[in-house]
Amino acid sequence: MLGFERITFDPNVLGGKACIRGMRISVSLIVNLVANRMTVAEIITEYPSLEEEDVAQALRYAAWASEDVFIPAAEPA
Repeated sequence: MLGFERITFDPNVLGGKACIRGMRISVSLIVNLVANRMTVAEIITEYPSLEEEDVAQALRYAAWASEDVFIPAAEPA
């Protein structure tokens, strides 16, 4: 999926949320940790099964998923 090979979706893991490599670590958790000023090193210490690229890809995926796309409304006839 668009270069996000570490991002997986499985209905049997966290209800199908975007996760890292099939683990029960969601993209939203990683984004939340970064938003609350945890460093990548701190995140990896807390979740040793993660790799730096997992965190980076989670952030890239979140940026991609939240990209604003403006579609103008059709003009009235």
